[in-house]
Amino acid sequence: MALEPEGNNRLLQDVLARPGNETCADCGNPVTPQALLSSTPSKALLSLSTKQAPRTPAKKLDSPLDGSSGDGASGSALTDTSRAAYVTEFSTSKPDWASLTLGVFVCQACSLLHRSIPHISRVKSVQDTWDASDVELMAATGNNAAKAKYEQKVPAFYYRPTHTDCKLLREQWIRAKYERNEFEFIEKQEPYSAEYKAWTLSCLLFVSSPTKARDPKAVMKIETLNATFQPAKIGNPCGLQITYLKDNSTRNIFVYHSDAKEMVDWFNAIRAARFHYLQVAFPGASDEELVPKLTRNFMKEGFMEKTGPKHTEGFKKRWFTMDDRRLMYFKDPLDAYARGEVFIGSKENSYTVLSGLPPSTQGYHWNHGITIVTPDRKFLFACETEAEQRDWIVAFQRVINRPMRPQEYAGYHGDLPQLKVSQLCDRGKVELIHSGGPFQTQALMTTRSGSSQLKPAQSR
Repeated sequence: MALEPEGNNRLLQDVLARPGNETCADCGNPVTPQALLSSTPSKALLSLSTKQAPRTPAKKLDSPLDGSSGDGASGSALTDTSRAAYVTEFSTSKPDWASLTLGVFVCQACSLLHRSIPHISRVKSVQDTWDASDVELMAATGNNAAKAKYEQKVPAFYYRPTHTDCKLLREQWIRAKYERNEFEFIEKQEPYSAEYKAWTLSCLLFVSSPTKARDPKAVMKIETLNATFQPAKIGNPCGLQITYLKDNSTRNIFVYHSDAKEMVDWFNAIRAARFHYLQVAFPGASDEELVPKLTRNFMKEGFMEKTGPKHTEGFKKRWFTMDDRRLMYFKDPLDAYARGEVFIGSKENSYTVLSGLPPSTQGYHWNHGITIVTPDRKFLFACETEAEQRDWIVAFQRVINRPMRPQEYAGYHGDLPQLKVSQLCDRGKVELIHSGGPFQTQALMTTRSGSSQLKPAQSR
């Protein structure tokens, strides 16, 4: 009988190898390839880190990085670093935990979130000693069966987080599935479901008071609306950045809420509104085509230095945001409007990214330069570290290598149809972090069905 626990664990490994169980049930984190797991992390990282490309002088202007291969020099220079990061990430977060009560296999990061709902989920490491009854339970359920039950009615617009998303999204996804059973009973989707409300949303309104008849502080058309969680930038785990176009310039609004569920409900309400809006705008498009267009994360953000169009002005430190083909720069990360915006086209339209700065360039403080060549002028930037330089070049290269779509030639504000106004989330208070310049007066996010209060907060 001494061998029974060992036999149970071998059976458990067989269950773990079944289709569906090789990825985390909640974030889709894949199992590390066995070849990478066979080496110890230190050896794997050592073997990869020794292959990194040599440094190049910061001020020398390198050859274009948009060759026919689509990878370029920056891609090859980043390959080994990325692979090392891959080993580190996935060797420590493969599905090596299980929920005995739910019958699912999860990664370590999601297992910590399961521990926050102990009345629903009891987790155990697959490396522990297992009883035969527990192995039988896992064999009888598994990830695919659990998804068929707990995700049977997930709306097409609802955001399904991955392992790269913030903790807030992943935790509320887990709670929505297992604690609130939102995807088993459609009536529980009321806070964010446009179908349940029987209205569709075409704009979001900010007004100063729910009782006084005043013009709204802002009207955000769903046509250009985007929302992305920014906990680090805003300084709050529930921080959400809302962007929209105003007079063809990007306007930022930063909000957060004390209730994590409320904030995620707002996020999915915006996605629901965008989804139904696009269904009308593009009636022939499938759900699979529309869902990726609902909301988007920024491709890259961070500080760089920039100079003016004459290249003789001093370099100034600015916060940059790469939002698809829009490169925006701000004096402060929480500014309402960008100081400037640069459209990044494709290589077919003579856009190029170069590593380094022209030899005559002066006045920069950071030594890792980047040059963006456009049909009209060159844009010069400087990064603090070589790693930041590589990451920015990869982001630029990804956009430049992608052919432009017809709507991108027309700009970001095409003439799409307007819909009737309504709002989907109407409970709780939401605080306005910073809207640029003087703080707004107390404001409310209004809806046809109610309002959520917004209060000014101190800027960081």
